[in-house]
Amino acid sequence: MDLTQFRPLDDKLLVEYIKATPALSSLLGNQFDDLTIKEVGDGNLNYVYIVLGAAGSFVVKQALPYIRCIGESWPMTKERAYFEARTLKEHGGLCPEHVPEVYHFDVNMSLIAMRYLKPPHIILRKGLIAGIEYPLLAEHISEYMAKTLFKTSLLYHSTTEHRKAVAEFCGNVELCRLTEQVVFSDPYKISEYNRWTSPYLDQEAEAVREDNLLKLEVAELKSMFCERAQALIHGDLHTGSVMVTNDSTQVIDPEFAFYGPMGFDIGAFIGNLILAFFAQDGHADQENDRQLYKQWILKTIEDTWNLFQNKFIKLWNESKNGEAYLEEIYNKPELRNLVQEKYMTDLLHDTLGFGAAKMIRRIVGVAHVEDFESIQDNAKRAECERRALGLAKELLKKRREFKSISQVVAAIKEVAH
Repeated sequence: MDLTQFRPLDDKLLVEYIKATPALSSLLGNQFDDLTIKEVGDGNLNYVYIVLGAAGSFVVKQALPYIRCIGESWPMTKERAYFEARTLKEHGGLCPEHVPEVYHFDVNMSLIAMRYLKPPHIILRKGLIAGIEYPLLAEHISEYMAKTLFKTSLLYHSTTEHRKAVAEFCGNVELCRLTEQVVFSDPYKISEYNRWTSPYLDQEAEAVREDNLLKLEVAELKSMFCERAQALIHGDLHTGSVMVTNDSTQVIDPEFAFYGPMGFDIGAFIGNLILAFFAQDGHADQENDRQLYKQWILKTIEDTWNLFQNKFIKLWNESKNGEAYLEEIYNKPELRNLVQEKYMTDLLHDTLGFGAAKMIRRIVGVAHVEDFESIQDNAKRAECERRALGLAKELLKKRREFKSISQVVAAIKEVAH
């Protein structure tokens, strides 16, 4: 096959491709007789193949030139594969224990081959729906976020390094535009792709479209998303982009990566945990009322932020390179403490704003979450979604009033009762 031209792969073509690519054929010990290939791309954008052989295994991900879940009527640049591979390598270098290794990248075929995360790894979202506790989740994800966000920011970089990196990632413009549309625009107007649990949430969807204060706040978040090149963010860090076992947490799918506001990543993760919390009542049954599990989710939300904050500040205190706060100026301990306190308070507010915007779009926008969608009873699902939406609107509008994550957890509990 011609490896210089893009073509979508199927099982047969993939085998030919592997045979013609030494970096991949060697991973399988050049044995092709007993290969098992399974397409598992349940996402909205790409083909994903698991390749298993007697001598080795890997995952192949290929970006298509359109949005898979909608079809060729919504074109999408396949160049996003470059930014995904670039970010996996960059974040993997900063936090190798929580990012799968990249074995091969082919720019012409928009194809990445990376480490296969073997069972019992599952997508975190599925684990949350099943009610499984992951004792190390907050520890691991906070480590990933602290290292990747801190070490790609001006707290660690010189302004020269930073601008060069920002310029490169400005190329991922189409995926940023997709986020701008589906997170910050579509839910607040009539849009052909919007949907919600109708007729139960018709009034709630209309209320979002008519809420002036909400629109003012969302405009501010959109500006920050477009203008604030704070760190190399994953750009889509929801619970579907994390694979877990009891003792492993791996972050995948950073194709939306660019230099943006840190709070967008932290907010995506925490916002999706809040959605999982509100979905639990829809998954409760006579054997398990999910009350204890809901407590575990709330503890995970609180631990994730608190651990992140501690680790981030520790990295900051250890670092001497960053040019955001020059040592010669911020040379007194009390001044450093003031700066760090303000930085983390602002970051908490950004996190809550972006997290809330992500929650809203998952309830009245285009792409929904399985946490709610897997609740069969429409009325029950709508009730779970209504509470989540109510909390999201409150967080978005009043985010600057929260001083700590424990106050956020208290607000979640209040809406839940």
